[in-house]
Amino acid sequence: MFVYPKKYDVIVIGAGHAGIEAAMASARLGCQTLMLTQNLDSVGQMSCNPAIGGQAKGQIVREIDALGGVMGLNTDATSIQFRMLNATKGPSVRSPRAQCDKKAYQFRAKATLERQEGLHLKQGNVVRILVDEGGACGVETNLGMRLEGRAVVITTGTFMRGLLHVGLQNQPGGRMGDNFSTLSDSLKELGFQVGRFKTGTPCRLHGKTIDFRKCQRQDGDYPALPFSYMPEELADEKHDIFSLNYWRDGVFHVEQLPCWITHTNSQTHDFIRANLDKSPLYAGKIEGVGPRYCPSIEDKVVKFSEKTSHQIFLEPEGRHTEEYYVNGVSTSLPMEVQYAFIRTIPGLENAEIMRPGYAVEYDYCPPTQLNHSLETQRVPSLYFAGQINGTSGYEEAGAQGLVAGANAALKILGKPPLHLSRADAYIGVLIDDLVTKGTPEPYRMFTSRAEYRLVLRQDNADFRLTPLAYACGLASASRHEQTQRKIADLARLRSFAESTRFGDVRLAQWLRRPESSVAQIPESLRNGFSADCWEALAIEIKYAGYISRQNAAIGKLQASEEKRIPPQLDFNTLPGLRAETRQKLSLVRPETLGQAARISGITPADLALLSVLITRPFSAVP
Repeated sequence: MFVYPKKYDVIVIGAGHAGIEAAMASARLGCQTLMLTQNLDSVGQMSCNPAIGGQAKGQIVREIDALGGVMGLNTDATSIQFRMLNATKGPSVRSPRAQCDKKAYQFRAKATLERQEGLHLKQGNVVRILVDEGGACGVETNLGMRLEGRAVVITTGTFMRGLLHVGLQNQPGGRMGDNFSTLSDSLKELGFQVGRFKTGTPCRLHGKTIDFRKCQRQDGDYPALPFSYMPEELADEKHDIFSLNYWRDGVFHVEQLPCWITHTNSQTHDFIRANLDKSPLYAGKIEGVGPRYCPSIEDKVVKFSEKTSHQIFLEPEGRHTEEYYVNGVSTSLPMEVQYAFIRTIPGLENAEIMRPGYAVEYDYCPPTQLNHSLETQRVPSLYFAGQINGTSGYEEAGAQGLVAGANAALKILGKPPLHLSRADAYIGVLIDDLVTKGTPEPYRMFTSRAEYRLVLRQDNADFRLTPLAYACGLASASRHEQTQRKIADLARLRSFAESTRFGDVRLAQWLRRPESSVAQIPESLRNGFSADCWEALAIEIKYAGYISRQNAAIGKLQASEEKRIPPQLDFNTLPGLRAETRQKLSLVRPETLGQAARISGITPADLALLSVLITRPFSAVP
């Protein structure tokens, strides 16, 4: 057994999107951080769709950026198309999305990690978590090397006992062409509950074999709106071979590529139905639960049998490759079936498959075993982030990684944990849903999950989160100063709108009208203030009544969150509570009365009694 001589503060297992944010957050806070991954050539790999953002996910990416994370800027540097989804709808559901050059994204992410002070990258397959009386204290690899650390963050993605399915054939692996991990065996030995989930990916096609004349062209937005609140950081990177885009003279320069839309048809569906017996999903070969919101094409054909077609998006995987991602046909059917049904789709009659679609089963740990800090309840100083917690998506993974890595470092530094509530961020909603409710299927974020979504918009994440990130050491001084200037500019613009007449009323009153928009204001009046400031003011004025009601609800939430539940409280000893209530409270171990209220099956009567029990001596309870 070789014990590596260098000791680390934080060890991060995995180098996907969760691992990247975890390692970078820990290192930014000043902790000596080790990132361990099975393959250093796969750091930041976009295993499925090479896209970042989307409905609610775009809000999460902007929050990651506001907290000092790397996903937003890395996306800006390597994207090939930008779009604002739901642009014609209300501000609470507008979500940015970008198509990335998958290899440029991956290479730039690795370079960013390698250049971060205090962060060390090593290749190794971790098979065991080392624990002493104080909690997690290191890891052991399959080659018999032990590495010591004061905290461990697990971000293993789909690699824990990963099993790949193409038709009725399967093989071990967390991703096509990669190995798998037995780390979940170690977690079981430590007493963690382990479950099984499934996800999948579509085939990739050679672009030269697609007839785009039969497809509908989908261009990006011009001008492109960057994810990062500090896109000017790309101004000095225009000669970086990994950065495709750059910022110059206040303009974001992007050479965008189009995506394309086509549709399945009755012939496609008939062929898939005729071959369902060859699907591992319908032949009973797959045990894991799959994502309901992103079903395979087999599931779509069976469960939505009344539909005669499904939309398909053909998305380029990069600027220097002919591979196209076929968004909408995730499948685990055999290669010969994939080949045949793909060629029934308009524009794909002669398409050549470069990589087959496949399903992957993997182990995860139900997230009710975590605290809001993402530290496990069972083993102190051990943190979980990403798909190990039952989530799906790069953005959800990156958000959890940032919180887990930051909290591992903050604990070592003796500082309070980073805690984001449901009223602070989509990230807060994500984590609260996971640790309070668990997830019976791979979890993804939607705007409908956030009850305060009008306050948690994609345009104001820096206002909400950067001051908090700066206070705990995650955000840089320059980022904080920029945010403070924007807050001051908005206050100045607010005063300007209240005191300046526009037509027959003051400008602020005019903006309140439903039909009014910033674009209608003469440029002479708009000069001196940024477009972002004007948009923020317009939303603030137009939706003032709704925002006021949400703020009132947030006040009530905060009051309930201030009622802390003692962490070592044994719920089974509390008199008067129903057996079911004790069982659910013991499973989730809520940290506040507000969190207890969100546990399924906990009644108002339960909460009223619990509130009394945690604020009065038990002997005083009648």
